[in-house]
Amino acid sequence: MGICCSCISCNPAAGPDPATAPATAPATAPATDPATVPAATPVPELALDPFPDPDIVPTSPGNLTEGDVSSMANNVSGNSWFSIATTNVTTWMSQAKGTIRGKFVPEEVEFSAFQDKIVSELRVFTFKQLKEATFNFRSDMLLGKGGFGSVYKGLLNQKLPIEGIRNLRIAVKKLDSNSKQGLRQWQTEVGFLARVSHPNIVELLGYCQAEGDKELLIVYEFMEKGSLNYHLFGKRSDRVLPWETRVEIATGMAQALSYLHTMERPVIFRDFKTSNILLNESYIPKLSDFGLAKWGPNDGSQYVTGNVLGTRGYVGPEYKTGGRLYVKSDVYSFGVVLVEMLTGLRAIDKNRPPEKQNLREWTLPILSDRTKLRHIMDPRLQGKYATKQAPEVAMLALRCLNPVPMFRPSMKEVADTLEGLNLHTSHQNKDI
Repeated sequence: MGICCSCISCNPAAGPDPATAPATAPATAPATDPATVPAATPVPELALDPFPDPDIVPTSPGNLTEGDVSSMANNVSGNSWFSIATTNVTTWMSQAKGTIRGKFVPEEVEFSAFQDKIVSELRVFTFKQLKEATFNFRSDMLLGKGGFGSVYKGLLNQKLPIEGIRNLRIAVKKLDSNSKQGLRQWQTEVGFLARVSHPNIVELLGYCQAEGDKELLIVYEFMEKGSLNYHLFGKRSDRVLPWETRVEIATGMAQALSYLHTMERPVIFRDFKTSNILLNESYIPKLSDFGLAKWGPNDGSQYVTGNVLGTRGYVGPEYKTGGRLYVKSDVYSFGVVLVEMLTGLRAIDKNRPPEKQNLREWTLPILSDRTKLRHIMDPRLQGKYATKQAPEVAMLALRCLNPVPMFRPSMKEVADTLEGLNLHTSHQNKDI
């Protein structure tokens, strides 16, 4: 649901962020089709409360080779909440060579029998219901759009035994008919979300498959605070996340990944990044967008192989260069996010000096040095973070970023470590 995409535009009603919008990006707004907006329909209250999330569309691999370093910033509206996500470039690298050892799982067969018993138990919405919930997919209900399609906010009338009819806030992802990877990602996301249940994973409310495969939609719970990406990289003071909240978010995400990795058949998320971490009104994090998720090996193999998909800056070297996807490839991505949470900087940013554009490469020698670490801590924290915890989080990130998968900790170990730190956060929050 909340995902960064290579090509994004959005509802300008949310307003621009001058501090984060690329100077070269054109200011554009989605066109409104008068034919689709009933004149007599009152504007719902929800439409006046725009969802400030720069990353609600699914990752859409963009046929980029590993050598392509385009940021595709020209495809992002400058007059947009979404403009702060321009450096999260999704890559689709060449298919792994047949000589790679491991379990080869083609991208098409994550759920070869989509309409299985588990999926059949989900709520199936009619296209008419979702049209009404989004006011005919009206432009002022648009949250964002990208390679997969568009995501809209909506109001769904829900009948309750005692309260009667109540409006439920929802997010609706609608497939674009021109999407190259939409059908596979749609099936993958519905298939995986139908099988998982965890407090830190976004809740799937149902789906819609109408007119054959022409209309494909997914319905999720609405996450009021948007993505971690929005809060972490925005420049406005009201977006600053306190240190305690960052540790809690990291803990929740570690627990979500640990849950996926320890299922009867492990699930590799494959696209873990700040824009796929959504926050509810209490800043409880939930993992979203399973469109690139993949079954892990279940036959004794250590990894699976196939098309290399993911977002530049978050992909482990074993996967990026060798096509080997391990369960611990997610651990590497988690380490990158930890460094982003420490520094308040993006994994890849071409606006930084050349030696600092890749956050991992730049900070790797610094993470283990307590004295130097404070010089790269997010300045918006103003020194208000736990002085004993920050180096421990940095060292944990360093372990996660080990180039050799077998030497990285498991996500369960990461979760246990962060949970232990989280218990003592309130007692260690003081200035360096």
